[in-house]
Amino acid sequence: MIKGIIFDKDGTLFDFNATWGTWALRMLTAEVGHDPVQFAALADVLGFDVPTEQFLPGSIVIAETVDIVAARMLDVLHDTTMDALRARMNAAAIGVAQVEATPLLPFFDGLRGSGLRLGIATNDAEAPAVAHLEQAGILDHFDFIAGYDSGHGAKPGAGQILAFLTQTGLAADEAVMVGDSVHDLTAGRAAGVRTIGVLTGPAAAPELAPHADVVLPSIADIPDWLAGQTAAGTRPSS
Repeated sequence: MIKGIIFDKDGTLFDFNATWGTWALRMLTAEVGHDPVQFAALADVLGFDVPTEQFLPGSIVIAETVDIVAARMLDVLHDTTMDALRARMNAAAIGVAQVEATPLLPFFDGLRGSGLRLGIATNDAEAPAVAHLEQAGILDHFDFIAGYDSGHGAKPGAGQILAFLTQTGLAADEAVMVGDSVHDLTAGRAAGVRTIGVLTGPAAAPELAPHADVVLPSIADIPDWLAGQTAAGTRPSS
């Protein structure tokens, strides 16, 4: 029986391109001004298609940590440091207007009301993650929140999910990891929990399916999936 769910944040709770496309354009302009060569080079590093304001499926921004993204950006930006760039990126991320994949407050009210333990495992830093959850009015719904800098490592490692299990007292077979990237699902599998892929990030179903127990259009479909699991578990064996 599923007693807990741990969610990725970007691309899972919040539509990835709708949220971060605007951020990317602002950050590109802030970092390189109107230098077209540097602008194009930085967009290429980020895997960002400027005309459509969409991240390409292989973009490092989708699943990697701020540290990794910043390190790659420094291949283009030579007049700054890792610490300064990372600080600017985290500060900018806190102020990004998040586009919810589904109305989050009633969604998490429903999950919490059913007695589920809830967590967040993100490769974002913890401070922006907390800010985004607070902006959505759902911060107090979670038993556990971890960013890549919270001391449990980053995905695709299993550390964040294992810490969620430890904090909530759940067994691996009582929990499920939900995410929009292969990193999310790999982390879930490594922790021994079930995995749900969602299509509100750049990854398509064929990319997620080999790593997921099920792929759903969005988190909005999870309550029906849970109901199906409960019904299956209560059927008498033949």
